[in-house]
Amino acid sequence: MSPLLSVDSLYIRTVETTLVSGVSFTIDAGERVGLVGESGSGKSLTALAVLGLLPDAMRVEGSVRLDGHEVVGARDRDLVPLRGVSVAAVFQEPMTALDPLMRIGDQVGEVVRRRANRDGETPGRAEVRARVLTLLDRVALPEPERIARAYPHGISGGQRQRAAIAMALACRPKLLIADEPTTALDVTTQAEVLKLLEGLVRDEGMALLFISHDLPVVAAVTERALVMRHGELIEAGPVGPLFHRPTHPYTQGLVAAARAFDQALEAAL
Repeated sequence: MSPLLSVDSLYIRTVETTLVSGVSFTIDAGERVGLVGESGSGKSLTALAVLGLLPDAMRVEGSVRLDGHEVVGARDRDLVPLRGVSVAAVFQEPMTALDPLMRIGDQVGEVVRRRANRDGETPGRAEVRARVLTLLDRVALPEPERIARAYPHGISGGQRQRAAIAMALACRPKLLIADEPTTALDVTTQAEVLKLLEGLVRDEGMALLFISHDLPVVAAVTERALVMRHGELIEAGPVGPLFHRPTHPYTQGLVAAARAFDQALEAAL
């Protein structure tokens, strides 16, 4: 069976420089994969290439096959049917994904209606509302009725991220891309959102591409990890062996830094 996502010799360039160089990897249906690296390593650009959302000024070479469709070189109107069905994304700052002038319930409801229409359904207003409240409840938002009536600025950052996850979940995608989804949150909320994401991905049978610079987080929520540096994929493998016995000096440095941070945190407590 073909992979759900296949990235082959991906290059992303501007006029002046090469940002991603020859990246290749696959993700099977239901597989959870982490993409790790420091800021500027090319992680988010790779994710945007999968979504077909790179700026026009960037030149893309290679192949990105998503759910049997070639993304590189495809027209945007041909990619629209893939977004929300084959793939959906949750980004670092939910305020960029949420319309500040729309109530949370209306935003989630819009996604519910679009997915229903693609499935040949025409749910009524009451049914859409019921599905919205169910989704808000599934992402563990307190008082779904109140959250549905609220605007993004009227709820906390963690609640906004949960609302963004509810929108992605409403799409029922085959692949969920989570790009640094907990970076802007406090430690306690980070742990809650990660546990939520892990459970939803497992329950829905979705594949996951989890992007982060935090190795312990990636090890907790994925089965396999890819390490990027300066736009290149330098090491890959199951998270256990990769993080306990890394072979590349850069990965060794990341692991050592993560362990030193954990030890300092334990000492401080």
